[in-house]
Amino acid sequence: MRVTFLCPHLRIAGGVRAILTYADRLAGLGHSVTVVVPARGRLRTLWRAFTRARAEWMPGFRPRIVWTAGWRPDRLPLGDILVATAWQSALVAAAAPAACGAKFYLVQHYESLYHGAAAEVDATYRLPLRKIVISTWLADIMREKFREPAERLVTPVDPELFSPAAAPDPGRVLMLHHEYAWKGVADGLEAVARVRALHPRLTLVGFGLKPPRGSPPYDEYHRDPPQTALKELYSRCAIYLCPSWDEGLGMPSMEAMACGAALCTYDNGGCRDYARDGETALVARRRDVPDLAKKLERLAVDPGLRERLAAAGAALVRSEFDWGRAVRRMEELFTQARQG
Repeated sequence: MRVTFLCPHLRIAGGVRAILTYADRLAGLGHSVTVVVPARGRLRTLWRAFTRARAEWMPGFRPRIVWTAGWRPDRLPLGDILVATAWQSALVAAAAPAACGAKFYLVQHYESLYHGAAAEVDATYRLPLRKIVISTWLADIMREKFREPAERLVTPVDPELFSPAAAPDPGRVLMLHHEYAWKGVADGLEAVARVRALHPRLTLVGFGLKPPRGSPPYDEYHRDPPQTALKELYSRCAIYLCPSWDEGLGMPSMEAMACGAALCTYDNGGCRDYARDGETALVARRRDVPDLAKKLERLAVDPGLRERLAAAGAALVRSEFDWGRAVRRMEELFTQARQG
């Protein structure tokens, strides 16, 4: 099959990693896969096309990458399957000629919450595109809010990239730093401060693409760590704290679990496929800082609980979600659409 993915950029990020992994593994199965990426401005587009810019953090990437000054329906490759991966690309896919192939929409978050005008984003979920979602929460939203059926394909963690690499330090708590308010960094910092008032030896480790503004609120910060360093960073921290208010799935949490960290998270929607309160994680009520702090303290002071949840969480994310199965299922969906 000739498959085209519309990818918003090639910077390292969980959603982009999923798009590119599906594209690469489908190419590995013998399909002709093209990834179309917009660049800002004509000169940058020409330069990236000339230099054949690729996702350097994914060595050996097999699909063809096409840089464009902007997605245009009439300039997309002809093929059998066309996959939108964000709300802006959904509009382009819907307007594309039928010769571009059967049209899919890989929904990785409920983008109406935080991106663009909510009504415009909501409208994309009603477009005549076959929906693939990455969590049960998103499938429920598609069904209940938009009356749209959706195939659930939970994005797996790659065990070759994420597995225990060091003994965890029981006093280290890891948290993703992000400037988006909905990532809940302020909530996470407040929860840690509450626990630290009782247990001052707790060490807060932060990581993210950009450093925090002003005085760093972390004891240790890792700016834009390379993919090869993430495994050790996750592994050295006994607890991963996820204070996000809403997540389509929450790949950093799953990656940390695969590396042996115990997860403390808000009930952010997407986590429900892997964070089972008291079984594989401790789950606090959404945007309830006192409850988040209470759950974090339990993990910090109870090594038996922490180790039990870490072991159960790692076992779940490594066994229940598998890249081989996910890619084969996507291939089946594409084949069915092409034939039907």
